Amino acid sequence: MEFEKFTLLQIKKYIKSVPLEQYPQVIEELEKDQRKSVQKLVITLQRKFKIYQEELKRLDKMKYYEKKIIERGYRLIAGIDEVGRGPLAGPVVSAAVILPEDCNILYINDSKKISPHKREILYDKIKQVAIDIGIGIVDAQRIDKLNIYDATKESMYIAVNNLNKKPDFLLIDAMQCDHIPISQKSIIKGDSKSISIAAASIIAKVTRDRIMEEYHKIFPQYAFDKNKGYGTEEHCRAIKNFGISFLHRKSFLKNILKTNNNVKVE
Repeated sequence: MEFEKFTLLQIKKYIKSVPLEQYPQVIEELEKDQRKSVQKLVITLQRKFKIYQEELKRLDKMKYYEKKIIERGYRLIAGIDEVGRGPLAGPVVSAAVILPEDCNILYINDSKKISPHKREILYDKIKQVAIDIGIGIVDAQRIDKLNIYDATKESMYIAVNNLNKKPDFLLIDAMQCDHIPISQKSIIKGDSKSISIAAASIIAKVTRDRIMEEYHKIFPQYAFDKNKGYGTEEHCRAIKNFGISFLHRKSFLKNILKTNNNVKVE
């Protein structure tokens, strides 16, 4: 392509349609154009392509466990992660995600390391490419009846059970799920070490955030849209002022309830 015939604006518009992996060919052609503005663009594209290469290397490292398990003959590997063990209100949510072997979703990572906006984008991409996704939700009443650890394990069981395709291996973030009769491996900080677990962490996080945003419409006084049920100063103050709802985990609120006998249940 003879870029010399195009304006800088036209070139930039064209580049937006070019996949990152094709940047070297575009850069090679642009280097023939001696305009200073175009040469500045070349430097920008070279920088972007370098970042892209570094991201591919990071993703390759995140496939380490998946590759080792595939070498052992397993094929359907589900990554499992949970969100919501710490909040004072709302459910604990787990996700089980089976990704294709050739999955290269850029910037997939531990959901805690990603901005809400990027999480939403990655959520949609994961939903598009995943072989299967299962969600497990355990509410506050069940958490109080069991305990948060066992409730989390139950949510993981539900997530796996909700998969349409039965996985033959599970990669789980920092948990042992012996009650699930499938070969598995627990990985400490797995959401930053395994692409499957990272995908599950994003699906679980966005799912739970959306649930809490819907509950905010029912109970706006707790600002669930902001705190997602976590014990922020504003949330704790609202509990003392308005009482607790059916969404609140009573077993997590013993100290607050003890210090305020006027707290009521809605």
